[in-house]
Amino acid sequence: MHQRPPLMPLIAALPSTVPFVGPEAQERERGRAFRARIGANESSFGPSPRVTARMAEIAGDMWMYCDPDNFDLKVAVAAHHGVKTENVVVGEGIDGLLSLVARMYVAPGDAVVTSLGAYPTFNFHIAGVGGRLVTVAYDNDRESLDGLLAAVRRDKAPLVYLSNPDNPMGSWWEASEIIGFIEALPQTTMLVLDEAYGELGPASALPPIDISRPNVIRMRTFSKAYGLAGIRCGYALAEAQVIRDFEKIRNHYGVSRMAQIAGVEALADQDYLQSVVARVAAGRRRIAGIAEANGLKPLASATNFITIDCCGDGAFALKVLQGLLSRDVFIRKPMVPVLDRCIRVSVGLDHELDIFAEELPGALATARGN
Repeated sequence: MHQRPPLMPLIAALPSTVPFVGPEAQERERGRAFRARIGANESSFGPSPRVTARMAEIAGDMWMYCDPDNFDLKVAVAAHHGVKTENVVVGEGIDGLLSLVARMYVAPGDAVVTSLGAYPTFNFHIAGVGGRLVTVAYDNDRESLDGLLAAVRRDKAPLVYLSNPDNPMGSWWEASEIIGFIEALPQTTMLVLDEAYGELGPASALPPIDISRPNVIRMRTFSKAYGLAGIRCGYALAEAQVIRDFEKIRNHYGVSRMAQIAGVEALADQDYLQSVVARVAAGRRRIAGIAEANGLKPLASATNFITIDCCGDGAFALKVLQGLLSRDVFIRKPMVPVLDRCIRVSVGLDHELDIFAEELPGALATARGN
């Protein structure tokens, strides 16, 4: 008999779960492809033609390792935000940076505050370091700033997570409210401010970049508005010592040469970004119209998706989701109580939204037992 070496007790105690089941896994299980992929908040508009042309040009150089310093991309990010390179760290999307934050600030048993139903990958990383999640219910479909602050103070949490604009509800807070939240936080609590959808919402929702605050980390990604979800590249902005602490443990070869160069080119084409923002706004209006035409309630959104209140309970919304999946339309939904009355539909190409409009009435009829 062979024996395997024992796992660390923390890892052995974790359940065998993953934050998401991807559409590819669902297609393998179904035995056929989705006709409309509008569930993962990707940008089906894709990256700038300037980006794709540059990626094609450098494809033959991928035999080389990436620059472990991410130098050119850090310079581009710093210039874009008006900070120094010492205030920028690059990682494998926001997900990769969240993993580092968990290792940097959370010891086994520490309380970590987040919203109940917020981005589940953050919870996944906190569980992986033995943190104790303290969750705060949404208030009127927004993350509760007062509730998060109260939980931080009560549990003396070293870390709190807030996304603005928010996933999965698409809601947002104005910059003045976020600044007030930051100023009220204990100095011993690090705030992860996830702004993955920041380019897609109103400018008034984004506070000015202030890298003088040592307890705030601002995170951005190329996965959403820039249309580069497949390359896994994001970055964080923070006070210089916080960035130096990231550098102690990050995977220095984690962001590929292709991803670094694509990121530089994406930042350089802000005209294309603004065209995507306009197309996303039009897509949101169309999805909202489809929802209303079917008697559903679209929620206001500052992201590249619309969360739709199905005007029933979680069980009914789940039936709607399943009905759309069976009709080859990939969407997702929130799963925690109250939020679970909704489905979430990403902005897609015109033909994908055509399919959604065609199939939603049948999915609703099936869910209602008609």
